[in-house]
Amino acid sequence: TDILLLAWDDGHSGASSLRTLRDSCPCAGCQGETVLLKTYAPMETPEMPGKYKLVGANQVGSYAVALSWADGHQTGIYTWQHLRSLCECEICRMRETGA
Repeated sequence: TDILLLAWDDGHSGASSLRTLRDSCPCAGCQGETVLLKTYAPMETPEMPGKYKLVGANQVGSYAVALSWADGHQTGIYTWQHLRSLCECEICRMRETGA
């Protein structure tokens, strides 16, 4: 499947597409933090095979989860707050649009 379903402690059932999760990867490389060049520019990466295929998830402490992708990328640590902000369920989409 290409949807990650999450059940939250407050009873919310969330859903996020794997494409949204990968494109929102919070790691320094994906967010464009380049210390050597002292610049900020999101990293342009070609569409690699497996880029949007989730192959693993590991809890990081009590605050986040590290997602691993089939193309080998695994440096993104998604806080629970960040994951919740990426929810694309019908309730959250309606809340975003103000409907």
